Amino acid sequence: MRPPIALPRTPGWVGEFRAFIMRGNVVDLAVGLVIGAAFTGIVSSLVKDLFNPVLGLLIGGIDFSDIFFTLKGQHEPTLAAAHTAGAVTLNVGLFINAVLQFLIVSFAIFWVVKLMTRLQHQAPPSPPAPSASETLLTEIRDLLRAGAAKETPGEVKL
Repeated sequence: MRPPIALPRTPGWVGEFRAFIMRGNVVDLAVGLVIGAAFTGIVSSLVKDLFNPVLGLLIGGIDFSDIFFTLKGQHEPTLAAAHTAGAVTLNVGLFINAVLQFLIVSFAIFWVVKLMTRLQHQAPPSPPAPSASETLLTEIRDLLRAGAAKETPGEVKL
């Protein structure tokens, strides 16, 4: 009969890492990143597919993604054609799209955080501070208790 196979000992850092991963903050951060990535995809489509065409029409039919400067190579009519031709370009329109996307994402997140702050449970109001007469009565009660503790069982003080 063979002896049982001894499994290698788990390093101590594995337990620490497991505890770190299972913290609420790390899990919340992971969920936030996943939702943020999905939200960014939605906003990217919003900017690219809805806002840019409308803005382009308002400023004379300009497609932002095709605003570029050719630094090296032959100038082409579109950015895709310039990249196909191997030209080095400065992509101003793509930068404008990125700035618009950032502004829209930050604006949307501002309103989501503002809404979440309002929906959070408010802390219950703290009880009001005792009045002067209540404070005085509490001090008198404490002095009477302290005096009663000093008395011996057979002795009565008035």
